[in-house]
Amino acid sequence: MVKKQKKSGQSSSTIVLNKKARHDYHIDERFEAGIALSGWELKSLRAGKVQLVDSYVLLKDGEAWLVGANITPLSTVSTHVVADPQRDRKLLLHRKELAKLFSITQQKGQTCICTALYWKKHLVKCEIAIARGKKDYDKRAAEKEKDWQKQKQRLMRH
Repeated sequence: MVKKQKKSGQSSSTIVLNKKARHDYHIDERFEAGIALSGWELKSLRAGKVQLVDSYVLLKDGEAWLVGANITPLSTVSTHVVADPQRDRKLLLHRKELAKLFSITQQKGQTCICTALYWKKHLVKCEIAIARGKKDYDKRAAEKEKDWQKQKQRLMRH
């Protein structure tokens, strides 16, 4: 009998990334949260029918909620289930993490956003981050830096 060995870093696979978040925000600190989903949402995630473009994390009444994430229902969803693709989804965090998020987001200019959804074994996890908004000149400087790094790599190859 041969035992399967885990490859390092291969236990989680990304479902979706929020690339716009890295463009629009300076990301300071990251947290891993569970997410409460229904059955049809899980099937849609397996099919990759999810968008995080305008999503954010709302902190209210001692709980965290993922707002604005769009999980498109599959066409094979049962007729007795009313599928709402834009519904708010509860994020599962420890009490200390929630308290830290509340205190940080009360500061001016700080917000909480969802940066990724990924599989961790058989569970869906949501990576949330504390972020500060970028100005237009920050976005331009980041784009220039990215282009310079690409050009430098090309020069090093030749």
